[in-house]
Order: sequence, then structure tokens, then C-alpha cells
Amino acid sequence: MASIEVSNPINCQPEISRPLANFPPSIWGDRFLSFSLDNQVFEMNAKEIEVLKEEVKIILVAAKNKPVEKINLINTIERLGISYHFEKEIEDQLEQIFHSLADLEDNDLCTAAISFRVFRQHGYNMSSDIFNKFKDSNGEFKENLTSDVMGMLNLYEAAHLRIHGEDILDEALAFTITHLESMVTHLSPFLAKQVMHALNQPLHMGIPRVETRYYISIYQEDVSKNELLLKLAKLDFNQLQSMHKQELCHVSRWWKDLEFMSKLSYTRDRIVECYFWAMTIYFEPRYSMGRIMLAKTVAMQTIMDDTYDAFGTLEELEPFTDAIQRWDISAIDQLPDYMKIFYRMLLDFYDDIEKEMTK
Repeated sequence: MASIEVSNPINCQPEISRPLANFPPSIWGDRFLSFSLDNQVFEMNAKEIEVLKEEVKIILVAAKNKPVEKINLINTIERLGISYHFEKEIEDQLEQIFHSLADLEDNDLCTAAISFRVFRQHGYNMSSDIFNKFKDSNGEFKENLTSDVMGMLNLYEAAHLRIHGEDILDEALAFTITHLESMVTHLSPFLAKQVMHALNQPLHMGIPRVETRYYISIYQEDVSKNELLLKLAKLDFNQLQSMHKQELCHVSRWWKDLEFMSKLSYTRDRIVECYFWAMTIYFEPRYSMGRIMLAKTVAMQTIMDDTYDAFGTLEELEPFTDAIQRWDISAIDQLPDYMKIFYRMLLDFYDDIEKEMTK
């Protein structure tokens, strides 16, 4: 890494050679510093969501003797991002179906692949042997499977939940990638969009909210869509997005009020990315406090990282490391002025978290 001579940086001694980071500024500016939640609309939507949830529950627990229909419904609910409302109902249904897997053995590739992925996602040890029947006498996947685009697409997604030693799923992944890539230019726009998205970003490796937003736009174009599910998904997505915006506003104000960018100008301004990172871990409403705490924690660790990698010298970082290990405000005296700012804020931050957790 290149180094430059810095003249009196942040009240430090002049002529200190420091790493040259040159972090770009935040691309977001102050756009998330203000967000006004319309409480009346929020409450009205919440009531409508509760009504729709009850209607979906009725559908979910019905059709007890139709496991294929139930699996497809659960898959749709999960991909629309509303499954967190029905966790118990879904687990009860999956447990019941899993103990009667014989009902799924004679189904097509698409159904088999969806069933396999859904069960694996919920921790069931469903055997990959379910795909043996789709191989020919030479042990290769049958070529006529390539005419079933949705079957191929769902087999591709299912193969990403393979574990070590499942050769059939390794083969399935190679088989589906090869044929999906070759057929994408010949598909209808509706199918091509789904195939290209999956090849670029498999569902298993995606960010839940991002995948939900994408799938809602796909599902609303499906001629066989369930209007009830679609309406609930859209309302719920917008409701959660409003909550997330409100949280991001809070986190952004916290960051700005601490004046890190003026007091510690060497560090990155990535508070929006820090919140997004936290939101990818848990998006549900009940984890609001967790998202806020995690976003702030990641932001503090970003400053820590930049202090070590992008500004601090070895002579400064050794006592700083000692101070971190001691975790005592009395250790602040051994630090240069700019580190004193961060060290005090760091200790205060975790004191605040401790107080919140005590409540």
C-alpha cells in the first residue's frame, strides 16, 4: 500500500507517514436522515394484513390429502416473503407430509425439485435419491427433461442445497447450468427473465428481501397466480420496507450526531451499507432492535478496521490494542488525540447496549 506524508492530521504529530486509503464518499448523502412514517396508513395496512393472514391460514391448513398442492403453496408463500407469518402452520404441514413421502414419489421433475428444496430448507434430511428416476440406463439425466423449463430451473435451485458426497446433485447442477444457458435465448420473456436471474443469483445464495421483491414482480405476471397471496405479499413488503426505512433513519441520525466524519475523517462513511448488512440477516419486524444494534456495531467495527488498516501507525496501534484489551476508560491517557475520540465513543456505545439489554 502506498504511503504519504500527512501534515498534522487530526491533531497528531506532523510528518507521520500513514497508509493512503482514499475511501470514496458515501453515495447516499443525507437522503436517509429524514423519514416520516404515516402512522394512520401504517395502522390501516396492519389491520388489512391481519385479515389477509387469517384467510391464508385457512388455505394453508386445508387440502390435507393433497401434499403436492400443499408443497407448492408453501413454496409460493416462502418465495413471496410472507412465510414468517405462518411458521407454525408451515412446520406442522411439512412434518405431516414428510412422514408420507410416498405421495410425492410419482411426481414430475418440477414437483420433486421443489419438494426437495423446501424440505432441505427446513432441515429435513430428504434423500437426493428422489432424482434417480430422472436418469436413463446410462446413469445420465434424461435429455427429454430439457423440454421442462420450470423443472430444470427448480432442479438447478434444488442442487444448491446439496451436501458433500451427493454426486447426483453435483451432476444435476452441471446438467441444468449447461442446458439453461443454452436455452435462455429461445424462451419467452417471462421464462427467460427467471432463468437469467437464477443463473446470476441462485435462490439459496440470495438476500431474502431482495429475492422477495424480485419474485413478487415475477409472480404477478403468472396467469395462475393467487390474488390473495399476491395482495398480502405486496402489502407486507411495503409495510416492512416502511419499518426498515424508519430504522435506517434512526441509525443514520445516530451516525451523523456522533460526527465521525468530521472527527475521524479517515474512516469510511458506510452506515447505509451497515444497516443493509444487518437487514439481510434478519428482516422480520420482531428483530428491529437487533437490526439497529447490529448496524451500529458493524459501523463501529468499520471505524476500528480503518483505524488499523488505513490510518494508525504501529507506534499508535500497540497502545490502542492494549487499551481495547483492558476495556477501561483509564487507558485513554496513553492514546493520541484522535484515538481518544474513538475509544471513548466505543466504550460509551457498548455501555448503551448493555443498558438496553438490561431492560
